[in-house]
Amino acid sequence: MAEKRDYYDVLGVDKGADEKEIKKAYRDLAIKYHPDVSDDEEASDKFKEISEAYAVLSDNDKRQKYDQFGHAGMDGFSAEDMYQNVNFDDIFQGFDMGNIFDMFGFGGGFSRSGNQGPQRGSDIYTEVTVTLEEAYSGIEKEIKINVDKLCPVCDGSKSRPGSNPETCQTCQGTGQVKQVSNTILGQMMNVRPCRECGGTGKIITDPCTECNGKGKVRQTKVLSISIPAGIDDGDRMRVSGEGNSGEGPGLNGDLIVSIHVKRNDTFEREGSHLYFEKQISFVQASLGDKIDIPTVDGKTLEIDVTPGTQSGTVVKLRNQGMPNTRNKMRGNLYVELVVVIPQKLSSEQKELLEEFAEISGEEIHKYEKGFFDKVKDAINS
Repeated sequence: MAEKRDYYDVLGVDKGADEKEIKKAYRDLAIKYHPDVSDDEEASDKFKEISEAYAVLSDNDKRQKYDQFGHAGMDGFSAEDMYQNVNFDDIFQGFDMGNIFDMFGFGGGFSRSGNQGPQRGSDIYTEVTVTLEEAYSGIEKEIKINVDKLCPVCDGSKSRPGSNPETCQTCQGTGQVKQVSNTILGQMMNVRPCRECGGTGKIITDPCTECNGKGKVRQTKVLSISIPAGIDDGDRMRVSGEGNSGEGPGLNGDLIVSIHVKRNDTFEREGSHLYFEKQISFVQASLGDKIDIPTVDGKTLEIDVTPGTQSGTVVKLRNQGMPNTRNKMRGNLYVELVVVIPQKLSSEQKELLEEFAEISGEEIHKYEKGFFDKVKDAINS
Protein backbone atom coordinates (compact mmCIF):
# COMPACT_ATOMS: atom_id res chain seq x y z
CA MET A 1 0.00 0.00 0.00
CA ALA A 2 1.37 3.41 -1.00
CA GLU A 3 2.25 5.75 1.81
CA LYS A 4 -0.33 8.46 2.39
CA ARG A 5 0.60 11.95 1.31
CA ASP A 6 0.55 14.86 3.72
CA TYR A 7 -3.00 16.27 3.85
CA TYR A 8 -1.75 19.85 3.42
CA ASP A 9 0.18 18.82 0.30
CA VAL A 10 -2.88 17.02 -1.04
CA LEU A 11 -4.92 20.25 -0.89
CA GLY A 12 -1.97 22.45 -1.82
CA VAL A 13 -2.25 24.70 1.25
CA ASP A 14 0.17 25.80 3.95
CA LYS A 15 -0.05 24.37 7.46
CA GLY A 16 -1.18 27.75 8.72
CA ALA A 17 -4.08 27.94 6.24
CA ASP A 18 -7.40 29.09 7.70
CA GLU A 19 -10.79 27.47 7.24
CA LYS A 20 -11.67 29.65 4.25
CA GLU A 21 -8.45 28.78 2.38
CA ILE A 22 -8.90 25.06 3.04
CA LYS A 23 -12.51 25.11 1.86
CA LYS A 24 -11.63 27.00 -1.33
CA ALA A 25 -8.73 24.68 -2.12
CA TYR A 26 -10.97 21.65 -1.66
CA ARG A 27 -13.82 23.11 -3.69
CA ASP A 28 -11.54 23.81 -6.66
CA LEU A 29 -9.99 20.33 -6.57
CA ALA A 30 -13.32 18.57 -5.94
CA ILE A 31 -14.93 20.19 -8.93
CA LYS A 32 -11.90 19.25 -11.03
CA TYR A 33 -11.76 15.59 -9.97
CA HIS A 34 -15.38 14.73 -9.24
CA PRO A 35 -15.89 11.43 -11.12
CA ASP A 36 -19.22 12.63 -12.56
CA VAL A 37 -17.56 15.46 -14.45
CA SER A 38 -13.85 14.54 -14.81
CA ASP A 39 -12.31 12.56 -17.67
CA ASP A 40 -9.20 11.77 -15.61
CA GLU A 41 -8.78 7.97 -15.25
CA GLU A 42 -7.62 8.47 -11.65
CA ALA A 43 -10.34 10.97 -10.80
CA SER A 44 -12.11 8.68 -8.33
CA ASP A 45 -8.95 7.99 -6.32
CA LYS A 46 -7.93 11.64 -6.38
CA PHE A 47 -11.40 12.70 -5.30
CA LYS A 48 -11.28 10.31 -2.34
CA GLU A 49 -7.81 11.57 -1.38
CA ILE A 50 -8.73 15.25 -1.39
CA SER A 51 -12.03 14.55 0.36
CA GLU A 52 -10.26 12.69 3.17
CA ALA A 53 -7.77 15.54 3.51
CA TYR A 54 -10.61 18.06 3.69
CA ALA A 55 -12.54 15.95 6.23
CA VAL A 56 -9.54 16.08 8.58
CA LEU A 57 -8.34 19.65 8.05
CA SER A 58 -11.83 21.17 8.18
CA ASP A 59 -12.49 19.66 11.62
CA ASN A 60 -10.62 21.43 14.44
CA ASP A 61 -10.34 18.33 16.63
CA LYS A 62 -9.12 16.05 13.84
CA ARG A 63 -6.77 18.72 12.52
CA GLN A 64 -5.18 19.21 15.94
CA LYS A 65 -4.57 15.48 16.30
CA TYR A 66 -3.19 15.28 12.76
CA ASP A 67 -0.83 18.21 13.35
CA GLN A 68 0.49 16.55 16.52
CA PHE A 69 0.60 12.88 15.52
CA GLY A 70 0.44 12.84 11.72
CA HIS A 71 -1.51 10.04 10.02
CA ALA A 72 -1.12 7.93 13.19
CA GLY A 73 -3.51 10.36 14.89
CA MET A 74 -6.24 9.22 12.48
CA ASP A 75 -5.83 5.50 13.23
CA GLY A 76 -8.79 5.44 15.60
CA PHE A 77 -11.25 6.91 13.10
CA SER A 78 -13.37 4.62 10.99
CA ALA A 79 -14.39 5.75 7.52
CA GLU A 80 -17.73 6.90 8.93
CA ASP A 81 -16.02 8.77 11.78
CA MET A 82 -13.75 10.57 9.34
CA TYR A 83 -16.66 12.25 7.56
CA GLN A 84 -19.07 12.41 10.49
CA ASN A 85 -18.91 16.18 11.07
CA VAL A 86 -18.25 17.27 7.49
CA ASN A 87 -20.85 19.35 5.69
CA PHE A 88 -20.44 18.95 1.95
CA ASP A 89 -23.68 20.76 1.18
CA ASP A 90 -22.26 24.16 0.25
CA ILE A 91 -19.62 22.52 -1.96
CA PHE A 92 -21.77 19.87 -3.70
CA GLN A 93 -25.04 21.75 -3.83
CA GLY A 94 -27.36 19.76 -6.05
CA PHE A 95 -25.41 16.48 -6.08
CA ASP A 96 -26.87 13.27 -4.71
CA MET A 97 -24.95 12.88 -1.44
CA GLY A 98 -25.69 9.18 -1.32
CA ASN A 99 -23.67 8.67 -4.51
CA ILE A 100 -20.80 10.71 -3.12
CA PHE A 101 -20.61 8.62 0.03
CA ASP A 102 -20.73 5.47 -2.10
CA MET A 103 -17.48 6.69 -3.66
CA PHE A 104 -15.92 6.90 -0.20
CA GLY A 105 -16.59 3.21 0.29
CA PHE A 106 -19.47 3.48 2.76
CA GLY A 107 -22.12 2.21 0.38
CA GLY A 108 -25.69 2.27 1.63
CA GLY A 109 -24.57 1.44 5.16
CA PHE A 110 -23.62 5.03 5.97
CA SER A 111 -25.85 8.01 6.54
CA ARG A 112 -25.47 11.01 8.74
CA SER A 113 -28.65 10.22 10.57
CA GLY A 114 -29.93 8.42 13.60
CA ASN A 115 -30.32 5.26 11.51
CA GLN A 116 -26.60 4.60 11.21
CA GLY A 117 -26.49 2.65 14.47
CA PRO A 118 -24.38 3.08 17.59
CA GLN A 119 -21.20 5.05 17.02
CA ARG A 120 -17.75 4.20 18.39
CA GLY A 121 -16.24 6.75 20.76
CA SER A 122 -13.31 8.87 19.66
CA ASP A 123 -9.71 8.14 20.61
CA ILE A 124 -7.92 10.36 23.11
CA TYR A 125 -4.23 11.26 23.16
CA THR A 126 -1.67 11.82 25.88
CA GLU A 127 2.11 11.92 26.34
CA VAL A 128 4.33 10.05 28.78
CA THR A 129 7.96 10.93 29.54
CA VAL A 130 10.45 8.25 30.61
CA THR A 131 14.19 8.19 31.26
CA LEU A 132 16.60 6.19 29.12
CA GLU A 133 17.06 3.77 32.03
CA GLU A 134 13.27 3.28 32.29
CA ALA A 135 13.07 2.75 28.53
CA TYR A 136 15.84 0.14 28.84
CA SER A 137 14.12 -1.97 31.49
CA GLY A 138 10.45 -1.15 30.88
CA ILE A 139 8.25 0.37 33.56
CA GLU A 140 4.69 0.76 34.82
CA LYS A 141 3.54 4.38 34.68
CA GLU A 142 0.46 5.94 36.24
CA ILE A 143 -1.21 8.55 34.06
CA LYS A 144 -4.24 10.78 34.53
CA ILE A 145 -6.66 11.28 31.65
CA ASN A 146 -9.97 13.06 31.11
CA VAL A 147 -12.56 11.00 29.24
CA ASP A 148 -16.19 11.23 28.22
CA LYS A 149 -18.17 8.41 29.82
CA LEU A 150 -21.80 7.35 29.40
CA CYS A 151 -23.92 9.20 31.91
CA PRO A 152 -24.48 6.89 34.90
CA VAL A 153 -28.02 8.22 35.39
CA CYS A 154 -29.50 8.05 31.87
CA ASP A 155 -26.99 5.48 30.51
CA GLY A 156 -26.41 7.64 27.47
CA SER A 157 -30.06 8.06 26.47
CA LYS A 158 -29.90 11.83 27.20
CA SER A 159 -33.43 11.73 28.64
CA ARG A 160 -34.48 11.83 32.27
CA PRO A 161 -35.07 8.26 33.52
CA GLY A 162 -38.70 7.33 32.93
CA SER A 163 -39.15 9.67 29.97
CA ASN A 164 -38.70 9.03 26.27
CA PRO A 165 -37.61 11.30 23.40
CA GLU A 166 -40.12 12.25 20.73
CA THR A 167 -39.84 11.51 17.05
CA CYS A 168 -38.62 14.53 15.10
CA GLN A 169 -41.49 15.88 13.02
CA THR A 170 -39.21 17.67 10.56
CA CYS A 171 -37.51 14.51 9.29
CA GLN A 172 -40.12 12.01 10.57
CA GLY A 173 -37.45 10.19 12.55
CA THR A 174 -35.11 9.55 9.61
CA GLY A 175 -32.51 12.04 10.78
CA GLN A 176 -32.16 13.53 7.30
CA VAL A 177 -33.98 15.82 4.94
CA LYS A 178 -33.93 15.77 1.14
CA GLN A 179 -34.00 18.63 -1.29
CA VAL A 180 -34.29 18.40 -5.08
CA SER A 181 -32.67 21.15 -7.16
CA ASN A 182 -31.92 21.81 -10.80
CA THR A 183 -28.25 22.04 -11.85
CA ILE A 184 -26.24 22.06 -15.04
CA LEU A 185 -26.00 18.28 -14.64
CA GLY A 186 -29.75 17.94 -14.40
CA GLN A 187 -32.08 17.44 -11.46
CA MET A 188 -30.14 16.34 -8.41
CA MET A 189 -31.11 15.30 -4.91
CA ASN A 190 -29.28 16.79 -1.95
CA VAL A 191 -29.50 14.86 1.32
CA ARG A 192 -28.43 16.59 4.52
CA PRO A 193 -28.72 15.91 8.25
CA CYS A 194 -31.83 17.29 9.87
CA ARG A 195 -30.94 20.53 11.67
CA GLU A 196 -33.89 20.20 14.04
CA CYS A 197 -32.73 16.96 15.67
CA GLY A 198 -29.06 17.07 14.71
CA GLY A 199 -29.43 13.96 12.58
CA THR A 200 -30.62 11.72 15.42
CA GLY A 201 -34.27 11.52 14.41
CA LYS A 202 -35.26 12.21 18.02
CA ILE A 203 -36.07 15.31 20.05
CA ILE A 204 -35.13 15.25 23.74
CA THR A 205 -38.08 16.85 25.55
CA ASP A 206 -37.07 16.01 29.13
CA PRO A 207 -33.26 16.01 29.32
CA CYS A 208 -31.32 14.18 31.99
CA THR A 209 -30.31 16.59 34.75
CA GLU A 210 -27.01 14.77 35.42
CA CYS A 211 -25.55 15.25 31.92
CA ASN A 212 -27.84 18.10 30.77
CA GLY A 213 -29.10 15.99 27.89
CA LYS A 214 -25.65 15.24 26.47
CA GLY A 215 -25.69 11.53 27.33
CA LYS A 216 -22.10 11.70 28.58
CA VAL A 217 -20.19 13.17 31.49
CA ARG A 218 -16.54 14.20 31.78
CA GLN A 219 -14.49 12.12 34.19
CA THR A 220 -10.88 12.12 35.37
CA LYS A 221 -9.37 8.66 35.41
CA VAL A 222 -6.04 7.28 36.63
CA LEU A 223 -4.57 4.41 34.62
CA SER A 224 -1.49 2.25 35.04
CA ILE A 225 0.10 1.48 31.68
CA SER A 226 2.99 -0.84 30.93
CA ILE A 227 5.85 0.77 29.00
CA PRO A 228 7.74 -2.05 27.24
CA ALA A 229 11.53 -2.39 27.39
CA GLY A 230 13.19 -0.78 24.38
CA ILE A 231 10.54 1.90 23.77
CA ASP A 232 11.99 4.77 21.74
CA ASP A 233 11.35 8.48 21.62
CA GLY A 234 8.36 9.19 19.38
CA ASP A 235 6.90 5.68 19.66
CA ARG A 236 3.15 5.43 20.23
CA MET A 237 1.18 2.91 22.24
CA ARG A 238 -2.51 2.08 21.84
CA VAL A 239 -4.47 1.16 24.96
CA SER A 240 -7.69 -0.44 23.75
CA GLY A 241 -11.02 0.74 25.13
CA GLU A 242 -9.68 3.60 27.26
CA GLY A 243 -10.85 6.42 25.00
CA ASN A 244 -14.12 8.33 25.00
CA SER A 245 -17.36 6.38 25.27
CA GLY A 246 -19.41 5.76 22.17
CA GLU A 247 -23.17 5.66 21.86
CA GLY A 248 -23.45 2.41 23.78
CA PRO A 249 -21.59 -0.07 26.03
CA GLY A 250 -18.48 -1.61 24.53
CA LEU A 251 -18.01 1.14 21.95
CA ASN A 252 -15.23 3.08 23.65
CA GLY A 253 -12.44 4.59 21.62
CA ASP A 254 -8.79 3.92 22.44
CA LEU A 255 -6.10 5.80 24.33
CA ILE A 256 -3.08 6.72 22.18
CA VAL A 257 0.08 7.32 24.25
CA SER A 258 2.99 9.18 22.68
CA ILE A 259 6.33 8.37 24.33
CA HIS A 260 9.06 10.91 25.01
CA VAL A 261 12.44 9.59 26.18
CA LYS A 262 14.50 12.17 28.09
CA ARG A 263 17.92 13.08 26.81
CA ASN A 264 20.61 11.18 28.74
CA ASP A 265 23.79 12.90 29.93
CA THR A 266 25.90 9.76 29.57
CA PHE A 267 24.70 7.93 26.47
CA GLU A 268 23.57 8.93 23.01
CA ARG A 269 20.98 6.67 21.46
CA GLU A 270 20.30 5.71 17.86
CA GLY A 271 17.67 3.03 17.51
CA SER A 272 18.79 0.12 19.67
CA HIS A 273 22.45 1.21 19.72
CA LEU A 274 24.09 3.38 22.38
CA TYR A 275 27.16 5.60 22.08
CA PHE A 276 29.51 6.63 24.88
CA GLU A 277 32.61 8.82 24.93
CA LYS A 278 35.43 7.74 27.28
CA GLN A 279 38.39 10.04 27.88
CA ILE A 280 41.79 8.45 28.42
CA SER A 281 45.18 9.95 29.11
CA PHE A 282 48.10 10.19 26.72
CA VAL A 283 49.95 7.62 28.83
CA GLN A 284 47.03 5.16 28.77
CA ALA A 285 46.74 5.52 25.03
CA SER A 286 50.48 5.03 24.54
CA LEU A 287 51.16 2.19 26.96
CA GLY A 288 47.75 0.55 27.14
CA ASP A 289 45.54 0.03 30.20
CA LYS A 290 42.36 -1.53 31.54
CA ILE A 291 39.43 0.89 32.00
CA ASP A 292 35.86 0.67 33.29
CA ILE A 293 32.92 1.49 31.01
CA PRO A 294 29.42 2.21 32.43
CA THR A 295 26.37 0.48 30.96
CA VAL A 296 22.79 1.68 30.84
CA ASP A 297 21.70 -0.92 33.42
CA GLY A 298 24.04 0.62 36.03
CA LYS A 299 26.82 -1.97 35.80
CA THR A 300 30.40 -1.49 34.58
CA LEU A 301 32.45 -3.44 32.09
CA GLU A 302 36.24 -3.61 31.94
CA ILE A 303 37.85 -3.23 28.53
CA ASP A 304 41.45 -3.24 27.35
CA VAL A 305 43.07 -0.15 25.87
CA THR A 306 45.70 -1.50 23.51
CA PRO A 307 49.09 0.23 23.40
CA GLY A 308 49.20 2.92 20.72
CA THR A 309 45.47 3.59 20.75
CA GLN A 310 44.60 6.61 18.62
CA SER A 311 42.14 9.27 19.77
CA GLY A 312 38.73 8.53 18.26
CA THR A 313 39.16 4.75 18.26
CA VAL A 314 35.73 3.06 18.59
CA VAL A 315 35.26 -0.14 20.58
CA LYS A 316 32.09 -2.22 20.09
CA LEU A 317 30.54 -3.93 23.11
CA ARG A 318 28.06 -6.44 21.76
CA ASN A 319 24.55 -6.69 23.23
CA GLN A 320 25.12 -3.80 25.66
CA GLY A 321 22.66 -1.45 23.96
CA MET A 322 18.87 -1.11 24.14
CA PRO A 323 16.38 -3.98 23.72
CA ASN A 324 14.47 -4.10 20.46
CA THR A 325 10.70 -4.00 21.07
CA ARG A 326 10.06 -6.20 18.03
CA ASN A 327 12.47 -9.09 18.48
CA LYS A 328 13.78 -8.52 22.04
CA MET A 329 17.37 -8.57 20.78
CA ARG A 330 19.71 -5.94 22.19
CA GLY A 331 21.78 -3.43 20.28
CA ASN A 332 25.45 -2.64 20.88
CA LEU A 333 27.29 -0.07 22.96
CA TYR A 334 29.90 1.83 20.96
CA VAL A 335 32.67 3.42 23.03
CA GLU A 336 34.75 6.21 21.49
CA LEU A 337 38.15 6.56 23.16
CA VAL A 338 39.25 10.19 23.25
CA VAL A 339 42.86 10.94 24.20
CA VAL A 340 43.09 14.02 26.42
CA ILE A 341 46.28 16.07 26.15
CA PRO A 342 47.20 17.91 29.38
CA GLN A 343 47.01 21.69 29.04
CA LYS A 344 49.52 22.47 31.78
CA LEU A 345 52.83 20.63 32.31
CA SER A 346 55.33 20.82 35.12
CA SER A 347 58.99 21.47 34.29
CA GLU A 348 59.78 17.82 34.94
CA GLN A 349 56.99 16.67 32.61
CA LYS A 350 58.24 19.02 29.91
CA GLU A 351 61.78 17.68 30.24
CA LEU A 352 60.59 14.10 29.94
CA LEU A 353 58.47 14.89 26.88
CA GLU A 354 61.35 16.74 25.27
CA GLU A 355 63.56 13.72 25.88
CA PHE A 356 60.81 11.49 24.42
CA ALA A 357 60.58 13.74 21.36
CA GLU A 358 64.33 13.62 20.86
CA ILE A 359 64.42 9.85 21.13
CA SER A 360 61.46 9.32 18.81
CA GLY A 361 62.55 11.99 16.35
CA GLU A 362 59.05 13.49 16.69
CA GLU A 363 57.71 10.73 14.48
CA ILE A 364 54.03 11.28 13.60
CA HIS A 365 51.89 8.48 12.23
CA LYS A 366 49.19 9.89 9.92
CA TYR A 367 45.64 8.75 10.77
CA GLU A 368 43.03 9.88 8.28
CA LYS A 369 39.88 8.01 9.23
CA GLY A 370 37.01 10.09 10.62
CA PHE A 371 34.69 9.17 13.47
CA PHE A 372 31.96 7.65 11.33
CA ASP A 373 34.50 5.54 9.46
CA LYS A 374 35.64 4.19 12.80
CA VAL A 375 32.05 3.46 13.83
CA LYS A 376 31.53 1.56 10.59
CA ASP A 377 34.68 -0.44 11.22
CA ALA A 378 33.46 -1.25 14.74
CA ILE A 379 30.02 -2.29 13.47
CA ASN A 380 31.52 -4.58 10.85
CA SER A 381 34.06 -6.11 13.18
